[in-house]
Amino acid sequence: MAAAEARGWQRGVVALALALLAACLWALNHHYQGLSGDGELYALQALAKLHPTLGADVYLQDVSQDRYTVFPQLYARLIALVGLYEAARSLFIVCSAGFLTASWLLVRRVAGPAMAWLGIAMLVMTVGRYGSYGVFRYSEEFLTARTAAEALVVMALSAEVGQRRLLGLGLALAALFVHPLMALPGVLVLACLWAGPRVALGGALAGIAGTAMLATFALHARQAAGPLALLDGEWLEVVRERSQFLFLQLWRPPDWKGNLLPFASLTLTLLVVAERRVRELAAAALIVGAAGLAVAWIAGSIGPIAILIQGQAWRWVWITSFFAIVLLGPTLRDLWSEPQAGRACALVLAAGWTCSAIDTWAGIGLASVLWLSRPWITPRVATLLGWVALMLALVLALWTLGTVWTIIHAPPAASGREPTWFTFARNLLGIQTLTLALAGGLGWWLASRDGVLVPAIACVLFGAAAVLALPVALQLLPERHPFAAYAPWRALIPADSNVWVAGARNAAGFVWFTLERPNYLSVNQSAGVVFSRATAAEIRRRSAVLAPIEDPSWRILSYLARRPGADNGTAEKDRPLTAAILVALCNDPQLGFVVARELLGNAAVRNAAPDEYRDWYLYDCRQVRSAGAAA
Repeated sequence: MAAAEARGWQRGVVALALALLAACLWALNHHYQGLSGDGELYALQALAKLHPTLGADVYLQDVSQDRYTVFPQLYARLIALVGLYEAARSLFIVCSAGFLTASWLLVRRVAGPAMAWLGIAMLVMTVGRYGSYGVFRYSEEFLTARTAAEALVVMALSAEVGQRRLLGLGLALAALFVHPLMALPGVLVLACLWAGPRVALGGALAGIAGTAMLATFALHARQAAGPLALLDGEWLEVVRERSQFLFLQLWRPPDWKGNLLPFASLTLTLLVVAERRVRELAAAALIVGAAGLAVAWIAGSIGPIAILIQGQAWRWVWITSFFAIVLLGPTLRDLWSEPQAGRACALVLAAGWTCSAIDTWAGIGLASVLWLSRPWITPRVATLLGWVALMLALVLALWTLGTVWTIIHAPPAASGREPTWFTFARNLLGIQTLTLALAGGLGWWLASRDGVLVPAIACVLFGAAAVLALPVALQLLPERHPFAAYAPWRALIPADSNVWVAGARNAAGFVWFTLERPNYLSVNQSAGVVFSRATAAEIRRRSAVLAPIEDPSWRILSYLARRPGADNGTAEKDRPLTAAILVALCNDPQLGFVVARELLGNAAVRNAAPDEYRDWYLYDCRQVRSAGAAA
């Protein structure tokens, strides 16, 4: 009894040490980005619950994502308690910790604690991209409803494999209320686990066929409204231009290469791993991801039916990508244990995922070919493959040491946000082969120790490192615009008046969070055009108003076609604001105030705040219109 209790203590201390090490690895591979990207849109949705006048913003005034989630209400309550920026960070920490903890529990229940640790290490190191144009990834570094839904989905799956079906169902339903598009593939994986692979595959094929028939019927019926309504010409143009990633027909070869990669990896997992529950999870993820791509292809090819485009079934691939990573551990373990070509396969696969000098497809492809060739491998060839594996390990070790040497002798550039030692450690552990070797080696070494002394020392060391690293990775970004300094402008601008910042394409956050007013137009606000024809029409109209000074920001697809190497959402250079253009802009009754760097008279109010808008001017369109009429 005493020996069993001692072993229990030892396992607990080892688990704590590895958890602290995982926290350190996360801190050195991630950096909280604050209110950036879609995090701005979800913060706006939450603030609109506290400041209803923000509901007049073009992003929210008609049908938007806000209609389909309870997340803004929960977010708003926390904002009321601790403020916007601290609320965003606190929820991000909770969701990220829940996601990683649930992932560890999930893999531990199907493959054991060692594989759980390896899966978390891989999850922390890799970037979980899915979709196209580099827009989306799971485990993002800013807060959205997706962050919370992903955590709930993985918790639900963990509960299911832990034989707690009722809890899993409840968590999955909760995820549907938080972000239905991200939660649906998790619910479908649960359904696949309940039904079994054969029934699930049949159901997926039936669903795909039904979707195709429904889309064909809607195309010929051409209903103007209702659930089978189509995206008409003008609406479709705005949606295609602004959100080209919704249409699989517009995906580029690199996008397909990245999205099909987890399918290849999970197929290899099915070939290699014999454990039933691992195979069931891999099969379910493959079925759901493939069905999502098929439904998304139909949605963009036939019709298109608005509800199918809005459903964004291609997002289901996130669950396939997630399982491809967390199930790498058992795949590598079973490959390594194969006496013939296993070690060469395992090294090639690990190198493909972690070594930047080796294409991941090449690693998976070569590992698959070697594995399938086992019946024809003679003992002599097996011995040769063993030497090949040894040489590959040596080459990887030399490449890693060379990269480490380069980093050591190239001082990291100061970022202004993090200390030099942190940047150095981040760059060093950015070498994924080194990180995987350290994580696997430390995990094996700690688990093989007798007693609790060595794991306890490791807990102290890793805990100290986590205390140093986590605050740096999770620190709030410096305030770009001092809130108090803009009190004079806020006093002049009515609460429901739209403000536009000339010559600053990404100024929506400044208008929403510093001026606390609706923004007139930005590329972020046009993200909701797929959910509302009225919003798409208003975005088009407002961009026409701004045409004298800037090209339409929602025409991302056309811009990318002109400049293939440009980042998604990059816009052309704006033209200078003149007095005549200002008068023309202010003729739109929806535009209340304009912020610009140019001094054009008309009782401009100068900004003295020490930020990027210092010596910029605020123009009241009511005064501009009055002056124009008098002239």
